Amino acid sequence: MDKFSIRVNIAERYYPLRIERNDEEKVRRAVKLINEKVLTCKQRHADKDAQDWLAMVCVSFAMKEMTENEQKIPLSKAVDALQDLDKKLTEYLDYATGK
Repeated sequence: MDKFSIRVNIAERYYPLRIERNDEEKVRRAVKLINEKVLTCKQRHADKDAQDWLAMVCVSFAMKEMTENEQKIPLSKAVDALQDLDKKLTEYLDYATGK
């Protein structure tokens, strides 16, 4: 596989990613969609911070994913996956902010 590194800007913060070359367009479209949703949250909830906006976007995507896949996977597995994702995001954000 042909992997390479890119940097993406999500909610005004840069993240390095190592991806398959043929996934670059999908990753960039995903990042664009995330930033559009973050901007919507930012406009609706100006009193919140970037972590709150990202959390809202994650819930939005998770709800959409769960709705689309409701028939495919048991709800308990989706909840477990969301809890795992929440834990990982919290750990990363704590690390990134020095908490």
